[in-house]
Amino acid sequence: MLTYTTLQDRPRDFLAATGLTHEEFLRVLPAFVAASTACYPLDQTWHGKVRQRKLGGGAKGRLAQVEDKLLFILVYQKTNPLQTMHGLHFGLSQPQTNYWIHRLLPVLRRALVALDMAPERDASRVATSPLMLEGAPAGALDGTERRRQRPTDAAQQTAHDSGKKKAHTDKNVLLINEYTSKVVYLSPTVAGKTHDKKAADEADLVYPVNSTLDKDTGFQGYEPAGILTQQPKKSLAGKS
Repeated sequence: MLTYTTLQDRPRDFLAATGLTHEEFLRVLPAFVAASTACYPLDQTWHGKVRQRKLGGGAKGRLAQVEDKLLFILVYQKTNPLQTMHGLHFGLSQPQTNYWIHRLLPVLRRALVALDMAPERDASRVATSPLMLEGAPAGALDGTERRRQRPTDAAQQTAHDSGKKKAHTDKNVLLINEYTSKVVYLSPTVAGKTHDKKAADEADLVYPVNSTLDKDTGFQGYEPAGILTQQPKKSLAGKS
């Protein structure tokens, strides 16, 4: 079973599971605690009612420690597993896993915002985002896909059918700071069949003036004004 105690002294496994080093995890932890207290005050029950009994009574849950709560939600975000499989790693049933995911995601989001680590969701603010300007205004654009449940509607099946992945998927466009490797912007979710360039056009990103942008062939023809774009060319070696 995954716990903070079992992983904290295994740096490679810790990084693989959470996407953070142990030191980075410890930097996020105080903000996560503060966000948890703000979202769920200690003088209230989990249902928002005034607490009548002393805090801490009753049976101890699997995620009793705040470190385990943060580990739980980071692993879920990093690996995107089925809830049943995620629950098996933490000794929880699927309904319990679902409950904790929906309870802790807002806490994690609030903590990352407080640390200025949350990706920008408003495309018009990318040009002034500290995440974009850190180091130098140089970014890389990429389209990412993740599997989703097969829709029952035929039209939705077609829209989400990704030929590249041979599965039904959702897609987001990411803008990454090339100097820090931090995600600067996360676009709205679109159907997996949507072309990368079309998704970027619809996002209508505003970039810092004179910034540089690396992109792959999926964004062929995407040329925002006022910036320098760079796209690698396919090697012709071995072709006649």
